[in-house]
Amino acid sequence: MTIQKVISALEKKAPILLQENYDNAGLLTGNSAWECTGIIVALDAIEMVIQEAIENNCNLVVVHHPIIFSGLKKLTGKSYVEKTIIRAIKNDIAIYAIHTNLDNVMWGVNGKIADKLGLINRQVLQHKNSLLKKLAVFVPATHSEILKEAIFAAGAGQIGNYSECSFNTPGEGTFKGAHGTNPFIGKPGERYIAHEIKVEVIYFAWLEQPILNAMHLVHPYEEIAYDIISLQNHHQQIGSGLVGDLPQPVSEAECLHLLKQLFNLSAIRHTPFTGEMVQRIALCGGAGSFLIGSSIASGAQIYITADIKYHEFFDADGNILIADIGHYESEQFTIDLLFEILKENFTTFAVLKTGIKTNPVQYFL
Repeated sequence: MTIQKVISALEKKAPILLQENYDNAGLLTGNSAWECTGIIVALDAIEMVIQEAIENNCNLVVVHHPIIFSGLKKLTGKSYVEKTIIRAIKNDIAIYAIHTNLDNVMWGVNGKIADKLGLINRQVLQHKNSLLKKLAVFVPATHSEILKEAIFAAGAGQIGNYSECSFNTPGEGTFKGAHGTNPFIGKPGERYIAHEIKVEVIYFAWLEQPILNAMHLVHPYEEIAYDIISLQNHHQQIGSGLVGDLPQPVSEAECLHLLKQLFNLSAIRHTPFTGEMVQRIALCGGAGSFLIGSSIASGAQIYITADIKYHEFFDADGNILIADIGHYESEQFTIDLLFEILKENFTTFAVLKTGIKTNPVQYFL
């Protein structure tokens, strides 16, 4: 099995085009054509994790955080990043990071946190726009079903939990082929009136090429008339953060105790209690200060996230309880998530969870 097959399985769950423009997800070292000898899953690719991979004969390390985030100008081993990359390259270890693209799918990092909390009625907190496109293609009525089957199989027509969605409008199409053409119907040099169907489907932008390939493969015309339109519609399950409900309300103190228990926390930084019962919970794994406003607007009583700065706590303004549980702590179950995805796809292959706690933050109690 090649490393590319592993990457394809991961990106089917969280397409690389969903990463934020500042991110650096993807294959960071190694070659996707290599045969994969085994996989280590971790939150961070540090030198100890690379050594762990070497010792376990695993030549692929799948992590959440990209070890290379901004440009590297030197590889002299003076920083932990350089040391890690040098060790990986010298030992033919591939590093693959699946970062904000995994944050931006509802079943990803935040979905795993919501699972731990038992949240119901889940929704994306801040939707990501400009992900959808619409294809309108004109096809002879005799071939409309064949065309739809092909583009549906390539990923078109998916709206939320519904598949094979399309809108079909009958009409007349006219064309006149020049001399030397070989039209499917009609004769060169004569205008022909064809009974056609306009088939309209919505699709994710990153599926465009496979869908167009499928269209061209089955469409009978030499020259296909079609339109591609970018949409501003948002996808219900794509975006930053998540909001959902506890089955039963609890007090703010009970909610914080629950967090300490479920996430094995020694401490929680939080804003003053508001006095409200907590049932609606907003959350974002990792650094989530940019979603404080959206959390308040969602009607949540508490916002669970990490890396909140001193002045950002003031943004709660008595409208919500902000609980900063720590960056590593909020994303720790991402290791389980990645392990589950990989084991589901590669049942007989060696997939290991790291035994190294990569959290660089320690607490003196």
